[in-house]
Amino acid sequence: MKRFFTMLPDITRSLFRRPVTENYPAVQSETPERLRGALKWDPSTCTGCGLCVMDCPAEALELTVLDRKAKRFVMVYHVDRCTFCGQCVMSCKQGSIVMNNQSWELAALDRNSFATIFGAPEDVKEALANKPEDGAAKSE
Repeated sequence: MKRFFTMLPDITRSLFRRPVTENYPAVQSETPERLRGALKWDPSTCTGCGLCVMDCPAEALELTVLDRKAKRFVMVYHVDRCTFCGQCVMSCKQGSIVMNNQSWELAALDRNSFATIFGAPEDVKEALANKPEDGAAKSE
Protein backbone atom coordinates (compact mmCIF):
# COMPACT_ATOMS: atom_id res chain seq x y z
CA MET A 1 0.00 0.00 0.00
CA LYS A 2 2.92 2.29 0.68
CA ARG A 3 4.08 1.88 -2.95
CA PHE A 4 0.78 3.17 -4.25
CA PHE A 5 1.10 6.40 -2.30
CA THR A 6 4.64 6.93 -3.52
CA MET A 7 3.44 6.54 -7.11
CA LEU A 8 0.37 8.74 -6.67
CA PRO A 9 2.13 12.07 -7.45
CA ASP A 10 3.57 10.58 -10.67
CA ILE A 11 0.18 9.26 -11.72
CA THR A 12 -1.61 12.57 -11.15
CA ARG A 13 1.13 14.50 -12.98
CA SER A 14 0.91 12.23 -16.02
CA LEU A 15 -2.85 12.66 -16.20
CA PHE A 16 -2.46 16.36 -16.97
CA ARG A 17 0.61 16.27 -19.23
CA ARG A 18 0.83 15.57 -22.90
CA PRO A 19 2.79 12.47 -23.95
CA VAL A 20 6.49 12.96 -24.62
CA THR A 21 6.55 10.52 -27.52
CA GLU A 22 6.17 11.64 -31.13
CA ASN A 23 3.60 10.32 -33.57
CA TYR A 24 6.17 8.72 -35.88
CA PRO A 25 5.98 8.08 -38.91
CA ALA A 26 2.93 10.33 -39.33
CA VAL A 27 4.86 13.31 -37.96
CA GLN A 28 8.54 13.40 -38.80
CA SER A 29 10.98 15.82 -37.26
CA GLU A 30 13.86 17.39 -39.15
CA THR A 31 17.00 15.26 -39.25
CA PRO A 32 20.18 16.65 -37.70
CA GLU A 33 22.70 18.03 -40.18
CA ARG A 34 25.54 15.84 -38.90
CA LEU A 35 23.53 12.59 -38.85
CA ARG A 36 25.46 9.67 -40.35
CA GLY A 37 23.11 8.04 -42.83
CA ALA A 38 23.62 5.86 -45.89
CA LEU A 39 26.48 6.68 -48.25
CA LYS A 40 26.22 8.58 -51.52
CA TRP A 41 28.91 8.11 -54.15
CA ASP A 42 29.77 10.51 -56.97
CA PRO A 43 31.48 8.59 -59.80
CA SER A 44 32.39 11.78 -61.68
CA THR A 45 34.98 12.78 -59.06
CA CYS A 46 36.17 9.24 -58.24
CA THR A 47 39.62 8.19 -59.47
CA GLY A 48 39.24 4.50 -58.61
CA CYS A 49 42.10 4.49 -56.10
CA GLY A 50 40.24 2.13 -53.76
CA LEU A 51 41.30 3.80 -50.50
CA CYS A 52 37.70 3.84 -49.31
CA VAL A 53 37.42 0.10 -49.83
CA MET A 54 40.74 -0.64 -48.12
CA ASP A 55 39.99 1.58 -45.11
CA CYS A 56 36.43 0.36 -44.50
CA PRO A 57 36.59 -1.66 -41.26
CA ALA A 58 33.27 -3.39 -41.98
CA GLU A 59 34.09 -4.33 -45.60
CA ALA A 60 30.88 -2.62 -46.68
CA LEU A 61 32.25 -1.27 -49.98
CA GLU A 62 33.28 -3.01 -53.20
CA LEU A 63 34.78 -1.06 -56.08
CA THR A 64 35.04 -2.53 -59.55
CA VAL A 65 37.26 -0.59 -61.96
CA LEU A 66 36.23 -1.25 -65.56
CA ASP A 67 38.29 1.48 -67.24
CA ARG A 68 40.25 3.97 -65.15
CA LYS A 69 40.93 6.45 -67.97
CA ALA A 70 37.29 6.54 -69.07
CA LYS A 71 36.20 6.75 -65.39
CA ARG A 72 34.07 3.62 -65.57
CA PHE A 73 33.59 2.41 -62.01
CA VAL A 74 30.93 0.42 -60.17
CA MET A 75 30.55 0.74 -56.41
CA VAL A 76 28.58 -1.80 -54.38
CA TYR A 77 27.57 -0.53 -50.94
CA HIS A 78 26.35 -3.08 -48.38
CA VAL A 79 24.27 -1.09 -45.92
CA ASP A 80 23.79 -4.09 -43.64
CA ARG A 81 27.56 -4.33 -43.07
CA CYS A 82 28.16 -0.60 -42.65
CA THR A 83 28.88 0.71 -39.14
CA PHE A 84 28.44 4.35 -40.27
CA CYS A 85 31.86 5.22 -38.88
CA GLY A 86 32.68 7.64 -41.71
CA GLN A 87 36.17 6.22 -42.32
CA CYS A 88 35.52 5.90 -46.07
CA VAL A 89 34.43 9.54 -46.23
CA MET A 90 37.63 10.66 -44.48
CA SER A 91 39.80 8.40 -46.67
CA CYS A 92 38.42 9.66 -49.97
CA LYS A 93 40.82 12.39 -51.10
CA GLN A 94 38.50 13.50 -53.94
CA GLY A 95 35.35 13.83 -51.79
CA SER A 96 33.46 11.27 -53.87
CA ILE A 97 31.77 9.70 -50.84
CA VAL A 98 29.46 11.56 -48.47
CA MET A 99 27.11 10.41 -45.73
CA ASN A 100 23.53 11.35 -46.57
CA ASN A 101 21.72 12.71 -43.52
CA GLN A 102 18.34 12.27 -45.24
CA SER A 103 18.69 8.51 -45.79
CA TRP A 104 18.60 6.90 -42.37
CA GLU A 105 15.48 4.72 -42.40
CA LEU A 106 17.21 1.55 -43.52
CA ALA A 107 14.88 -1.27 -42.42
CA ALA A 108 14.02 -3.97 -44.95
CA LEU A 109 12.42 -7.40 -45.08
CA ASP A 110 15.06 -9.19 -47.12
CA ARG A 111 18.85 -9.02 -47.14
CA ASN A 112 19.14 -8.40 -50.91
CA SER A 113 17.65 -4.92 -50.60
CA PHE A 114 20.60 -3.82 -48.43
CA ALA A 115 23.08 -3.85 -51.33
CA THR A 116 23.07 -0.60 -53.29
CA ILE A 117 24.91 -0.51 -56.61
CA PHE A 118 26.22 2.84 -57.86
CA GLY A 119 27.31 3.39 -61.46
CA ALA A 120 26.04 3.71 -65.00
CA PRO A 121 23.52 0.98 -65.89
CA GLU A 122 25.68 -0.47 -68.68
CA ASP A 123 28.72 -0.52 -66.38
CA VAL A 124 26.72 -2.23 -63.64
CA LYS A 125 25.56 -4.87 -66.09
CA GLU A 126 29.13 -5.51 -67.23
CA ALA A 127 30.51 -5.63 -63.67
CA LEU A 128 27.81 -7.99 -62.45
CA ALA A 129 28.27 -10.29 -65.44
CA ASN A 130 31.72 -11.20 -64.11
CA LYS A 131 30.47 -11.98 -60.59
CA PRO A 132 28.30 -14.87 -59.44
CA GLU A 133 24.80 -13.59 -58.82
CA ASP A 134 23.76 -13.81 -55.19
CA GLY A 135 20.45 -12.01 -55.50
CA ALA A 136 18.95 -8.77 -56.68
CA ALA A 137 20.29 -5.46 -55.48
CA LYS A 138 18.90 -2.01 -55.99
CA SER A 139 20.93 0.23 -58.21
CA GLU A 140 21.32 4.01 -58.24
